[in-house]
Amino acid sequence: MSLADQIPDGATVLIDTNPIIYLFEGHPLVAPFEPIFAAVDAGRIQALVTPVTLSEVVTGPLKAGKEALAERYRQAICAGNGWSLREIDADIAVLAARLRIRHRLRLPDAIQVAVAVHEGCHALVTHDRDFHGLTDLLVLGVKTPGQ
Repeated sequence: MSLADQIPDGATVLIDTNPIIYLFEGHPLVAPFEPIFAAVDAGRIQALVTPVTLSEVVTGPLKAGKEALAERYRQAICAGNGWSLREIDADIAVLAARLRIRHRLRLPDAIQVAVAVHEGCHALVTHDRDFHGLTDLLVLGVKTPGQ
């Protein structure tokens, strides 16, 4: 069963940074995430990202002096069909603080989870093992101990 098969039609998922970077760079680790990206492209599901992800995704191109590439990445994840960016506001900040304490997350990870929970996302799509202990929402893409 692919990761996308675990997501119902019409659902929204928060996509963390690494799967997006893998996609943009053509990295082999994108393979398990490709069905999710295909489902977004087909309009079956919606992808949500945060300013944390946007910042992390454009860092590489900006560091390499590739402004046009950074802008293409920005447009793809902020204005592409099926993609949207959720700004961080006071509600998200306070929820992130609570989640950070409860799960001992780094602040960027807590913001990701807070947005996903606040927006009612079906899942968090990630390759980051720091999310393996979450109970607040489904985490897709990370094998947790015992799986």
